[in-house]
Amino acid sequence: MDRNPSPPSSDDEEPPVGDSIGDTVYSKHWLFSTLTKLIEVVTAEKNKAAPGDEILVELDEDMENEICKVWDMSMNEDVTLFLQEFKAPEIFLGVIAKSKSNRLTEICVGILGNMVCFQEPCLIISNNADLGEVLLLLLSDTDPPTLLETSRLLLTCVSQVDVASTWIERVRKNPSVRDNVCFIMTSSTNVDLLVKVGELVDKLFDLDEDLMIEWVKAGSQPPDATLANDIEDDQPAAQELTLCLLEAAKQLRYNNLEGLDVYMHIFQLMTTVDEGIQAIVQSSDGGQQTWDFLLDLTCCDLCQPDDPPMIVQEQKTILSSVLSVMSVMFASQADQEYTKMEKNIPLLGSIIQVLEHLEACHRKNPASAKLPSAPEKNASSGAEDDFHLNILKDVCCEFLSNILLELTKENILDGLKQGHVAERKCVCALRNLLPLYATAVKSFIAVLSEADQTLADLLQKEVSSLRNQT
Repeated sequence: MDRNPSPPSSDDEEPPVGDSIGDTVYSKHWLFSTLTKLIEVVTAEKNKAAPGDEILVELDEDMENEICKVWDMSMNEDVTLFLQEFKAPEIFLGVIAKSKSNRLTEICVGILGNMVCFQEPCLIISNNADLGEVLLLLLSDTDPPTLLETSRLLLTCVSQVDVASTWIERVRKNPSVRDNVCFIMTSSTNVDLLVKVGELVDKLFDLDEDLMIEWVKAGSQPPDATLANDIEDDQPAAQELTLCLLEAAKQLRYNNLEGLDVYMHIFQLMTTVDEGIQAIVQSSDGGQQTWDFLLDLTCCDLCQPDDPPMIVQEQKTILSSVLSVMSVMFASQADQEYTKMEKNIPLLGSIIQVLEHLEACHRKNPASAKLPSAPEKNASSGAEDDFHLNILKDVCCEFLSNILLELTKENILDGLKQGHVAERKCVCALRNLLPLYATAVKSFIAVLSEADQTLADLLQKEVSSLRNQT
């Protein structure tokens, strides 16, 4: 989008005494007259239209510039409070309802989006049931900029404690919200929109587990043909949430790592409930697409051998989410072909690669190796980073231990041939797995002895040495 015109600067003619909005140089009279002209333009177009006709208001350049100034000005709290006093939310509701101009709708929602950044206006706007309903309906709009501003506004609201429950309840009562969000995720190529919609879904799921379960179950296939026949022919079936999330993640893979991180966290949230796990592993493709995508991310994109060790600082949250989801899928789908270790030997090397990079980071900051189970409330950002690195280590170790328990002699021979089972990597794995995952280590060495006795003996000595150190 082109940048909106800047608001009147301090170089403009100052308003008369008593006409300033708060401590700003913005004029109450100017703002009042601008909103009045906006109402007049929309009302005039409304009156010209025949009953049933769609109203399309194309603002002239001067009018658009004036309204865009209001948009920029609304980032100021004094201006926002004045807009609230002037009943601007009701005005914008009327404008949105009467006009079908994409640009005008985008601007009005954008102004409201700025207003809800402040507590009191957010409370007023959120408690307006009619406005709330209209804003949720806007998620069915076909204009990407309008969708982006709508998603931004909704995300801001659900991120505020005082009104989050109000919006969650509205979303729960409007099934179309889920359908519209799924449509955006599967059809949009707008990176900014996909990221913002993902952040909205992530926040909703994080705040309300029941809502997440409802959305997951809505895309499940009917359990039997009798129920399927009860669905009206003209009623579109709800899309599978898993595949919608996956489509958006694929779109973001090479364009926006932070956005991809958001979608991976949504997947991780889903794995915290049985319904979410089943939705992933029992999707229409049996989870194949999800596993293949996550495997490719892990082995080809994230934390590669030629990356500097500090890459784990940048990728710690997305790696934790990806590996956590894969770990759950691996444990839940042991009988599926795609989780068989003969097809996933590179995964073994990739997980150990993450552990090697983590060790390198800890060597640079030894104090981070032993942190409390959660960061202190007033902890520094560095301590919080180390906390997340330890979470990543825990995820890696649990997943790796499960993999080691499944390895066969043939798997290890393939790993030796491909370089994923090498002395350096194996020693790194032992250092991280012991003593908590001693059973997995013992199983691995026993199978390794069938494939490479020399390496098995060396690792057994390493195990003894590590035990003596503890």
